[in-house]
Amino acid sequence: MAKSKKKSGAIIKNNYSALITDISGVLESARKFSARTVNSILTSTYWFIGRRVVEYEQNGSDRAVYGLNLLPRLSSDLTAKFGKGFSVDNLESMRLFYLAYNSESISETPSRKSPARIPETSSRNFGLNLLMDAFPLSWSHYVMLVRRVKNEGARKFYESEALRSGWSVRQLDRQISSQFYDRTLLSKNKSAILKKGEKPLPEDIVTPEEEIKDPFVLEFLGLKDEYSESDLEEALIKHLEKFLLELGSEFAFIGRQKRLRIGGEWYRVDLLFFHRKLRCLVVIDLKVGKFTHADAGQMHIYLNYAKEKWTNKNENPPVGLILCAEKDSAVAKYALEGLPNKILAAEYKLALPNEKLLQSELNKTQKMLSKKFKKNE
Repeated sequence: MAKSKKKSGAIIKNNYSALITDISGVLESARKFSARTVNSILTSTYWFIGRRVVEYEQNGSDRAVYGLNLLPRLSSDLTAKFGKGFSVDNLESMRLFYLAYNSESISETPSRKSPARIPETSSRNFGLNLLMDAFPLSWSHYVMLVRRVKNEGARKFYESEALRSGWSVRQLDRQISSQFYDRTLLSKNKSAILKKGEKPLPEDIVTPEEEIKDPFVLEFLGLKDEYSESDLEEALIKHLEKFLLELGSEFAFIGRQKRLRIGGEWYRVDLLFFHRKLRCLVVIDLKVGKFTHADAGQMHIYLNYAKEKWTNKNENPPVGLILCAEKDSAVAKYALEGLPNKILAAEYKLALPNEKLLQSELNKTQKMLSKKFKKNE
């Protein structure tokens, strides 16, 4: 009798495990489908916005009045009306997206099921369903393709491989960075290298939760992710700006999220101050993550640019401050290499805030913001 009960219990347990597995699979599939659906609508909408911007630039009667101020003005007005998602950078991505994937190029792509030509109707009257099948990748994929891949042949290759192999945005980023297109062209055994490119690394994998919490998706739907990296970074920057100004009268605030263009790439400096005693600019870069050598390299690019473009005559060379925030630790590091002499470097160290003080403040701020975000949940 006891043996029978044990057997019965094992059957129930096995059935329950199968039930959990089955339900988990359904939920994960549903979440992925939801993310894909939202991304299809988002991408189609942004394509139409890009088209309207391009049409306005080409045919707008008052184009000469606004000129290069079109996107900043449009960003300000749309943000006031609809909230996040309409930064100048994102609007520029929409514009570039349409230029790369105009009506003719869409119809010429065999992998797409869009109509032969998108009707030239008013953006108020279009049917989004006309384009939802035309763009099977996420908006984040397309932003990366139009921003980072200038060669049309390479862009088509990366798009095709992303579709064929199901690349996540992280995997696409890695393949572009490793010049996968060029390596494939040069390879004598192209099928082998393409097969190798199909396999994701552990860090390439994106969970359904991460797909749903894509900042682009959250902004498009008007939702707030209390734990989004962008919100945390913005809050940290604002607090650190206030903290540095409260240290004394030596720090003079110049700007936040100051843009600079190097070659064909746009960058942003999180905070820019002028130190009155040192008579130099202080460039501050915040990273939500741990410190890497790449962060130091990027800071030196910023400093070289600031020295050439932003430093006035009779001012000392700029100095950089890298602040890296992890969940349980923080790093503050000044970039002093490259200064003309050791005496000047010593003066900088004496006049600037102690790195340990900055680390402590960064840790304290992180904890405060985490509590605030959880409270608003």
